[in-house]
Amino acid sequence: MSGTKSDSIFIRAASTHNGLTSILIGSGLILLGAFVCIVLPQILFLPGVFIISGGIVGLIIGWFKLKEPMYSLELSREYLIYNHRRGKWRISWDNIQRIDVPRITKGIEQVELEMIGFRLRDPDIFLDEISPRLITYLLMEQRPLTMQNLDSNCASGQCYGSDMIDDEKFVRSDGTNIRGVLAMFGHRMKKLRQQLGYDIFISSNEIDRDVNKFLSLLKDCQATAIQTKR
Repeated sequence: MSGTKSDSIFIRAASTHNGLTSILIGSGLILLGAFVCIVLPQILFLPGVFIISGGIVGLIIGWFKLKEPMYSLELSREYLIYNHRRGKWRISWDNIQRIDVPRITKGIEQVELEMIGFRLRDPDIFLDEISPRLITYLLMEQRPLTMQNLDSNCASGQCYGSDMIDDEKFVRSDGTNIRGVLAMFGHRMKKLRQQLGYDIFISSNEIDRDVNKFLSLLKDCQATAIQTKR
């Protein structure tokens, strides 16, 4: 659930819920499987192994859930801050031009992605507000997004294979050149803006409520922040 502290609103990712429960269930399954393998007749040995395997999976899932930050998002007076175990990024409210659910075209239908997109007024500023370790993770996680809304002449998808990760230098709006993962992410943001209309994305699994309600909350926070600065 979300809460308030120091004039900020904290959002807890739905995907982090029940981490301790998963560990307890996993531990119980391992104990049960060990009992089946050791005490019960040999014919039940293989089912016991499957039970232990399921318990191990439960432990791993629970461990990863507990490793995630307590809150995935913080909505402060000045920034929207995203927290991940690999780092964080932040966007000032006045740098957000548009917030909405990205849509892709499938045939004659418009299909909503299970994401929230942010179109920025100045994408270059964002590159100074994200940790390099998180960039590396997002470059891999967001690869499927680059395959959405492809050009009609690219039905096979092959024409995008060579520039999936663009390691060429990236020229910022002030004329400076950057290289490395920061440049890769700059090119990625530019590509996603062209294809989907947004620069930055978060999954709906990172929030604790209905997407439309969360969009309303974000827009209210942005309006309040902008009004406060006037």
